[in-house]
Amino acid sequence: MRDTPTPSTAAVTREKQPKTAPPSRRRRWPAVVGIALVVLVIAAALIAAVAPGVLSASPRLDADTQKIAAGIIFAASYLALALGKIPGLSIDRAGVALVGACLMVVSGALPLEDAVRAIDPDTIALLLGMMIVVAGLRLSGAFVAVTAWAMRHAGKPLVLLCAVTAISGLFSAFLVNDAICLVLAPLVLELTLRMGRDPKPYLLAVAMASNVGSTATITGNPQNIMIGSFSRIPYTHFVLTLGPVALVGLLFTVAVVALFHRREFAAGHRLTAVKTKIRVNRALVARALVATAVMVAAFFAGQPPAKTAIVIGSLLLLTRRVKSERIYAEIDWSLLLMFAGLFIIVAGAQHALLTPDLIAAVGRLHLDQVPILSAVTAVLSNLVSNVPAVLMMRPFVDGLPSHDTAWLTIAMASTLAGNFTILGSIANLIVVQKAAARGVVIGFWDYFRVGAPLTVITLALGTWWMWL
Repeated sequence: MRDTPTPSTAAVTREKQPKTAPPSRRRRWPAVVGIALVVLVIAAALIAAVAPGVLSASPRLDADTQKIAAGIIFAASYLALALGKIPGLSIDRAGVALVGACLMVVSGALPLEDAVRAIDPDTIALLLGMMIVVAGLRLSGAFVAVTAWAMRHAGKPLVLLCAVTAISGLFSAFLVNDAICLVLAPLVLELTLRMGRDPKPYLLAVAMASNVGSTATITGNPQNIMIGSFSRIPYTHFVLTLGPVALVGLLFTVAVVALFHRREFAAGHRLTAVKTKIRVNRALVARALVATAVMVAAFFAGQPPAKTAIVIGSLLLLTRRVKSERIYAEIDWSLLLMFAGLFIIVAGAQHALLTPDLIAAVGRLHLDQVPILSAVTAVLSNLVSNVPAVLMMRPFVDGLPSHDTAWLTIAMASTLAGNFTILGSIANLIVVQKAAARGVVIGFWDYFRVGAPLTVITLALGTWWMWL
């Protein structure tokens, strides 16, 4: 017979159990706080909007009200962007940026005409053009063919790691890294699982090499695209300065990933070649590769990157084999929307809050010194993400004596800092999400124990190189 607890024993057991709030209540309070903060921000914007009509006799009070509203909108928008969401609401970063931009206009912190002018057309055009080119390469099967060939001929795990790192880093150097991770992550995952290998180190290599490799050029990632537009640094000068950092950084990527996954690489087993059916349209591959080569050559020849990318991208739409709708479906429209919103949010804060005293206070941080600028950028990039961080730094960089060096330092630090945690860059999140969809979990510690030391090493290398 089974022993059953007597009523008194059961009562004692119940008394010993700690009283805790139901799980639904514990999950509910972040949503309540999030929605309450949204109401507060909207109320601040509306008060600032109606204040001039109600308090027309006090223009200074009107201006102060707009400053307070702009500060609240700016802080709340950047907090939501750092979190990637608003608890209690189904809104993403793009939506947050759009709402924040609209509230800046409603509050009067930035007139509508100035808001439209704040959106940088070169950045949007370059991003859109690059996305179309990447979509053409992806739909043609070029990425699949290159990656599958390299993985079939790798031979050993360490060689495979080097191949994955090189492919991710090289493609990300000239094409937008987020798009490259969208293509490579599921492909590398599928092939490594078929080979019977642990996919985690190879997926980490995809994400980290994508971040490191994208440091090399203006077109490597969204923040570099912005920096290229703001600074007008020539494409070739950008590559000659940061290319060596990216190249050595890729070598360290292989070393650090292999070091923390010694079990996968120490034995040196031969890999089992896996035959994969690859759907490749050779005509489209040739067309896309030629277009990409012409585009990159034009970049190095000194042609404006935005004009070159959007022209090449538009010409790729002239085809009988792929419907334009398939190309449009590959474009990250939400990223373009987020950029437009961020431009307006930062312009509104700059218009309402940026004063000579604030500029002088920031100047006392000695941002003209490369190590300090690199450290500030890296920390800020991990707090609010790299694209918002670059926009925040812009007003304080334009007045620095070494203009080009400052912008190149920000490009280097904001990009390499993305490897610190999973949340450091969109590329990391893409890889982790693609892995989770196939049941491969890459946790915070799985990423951090490799990404943190790699970030410290590459940031130290990049800072030293820029300081020479």
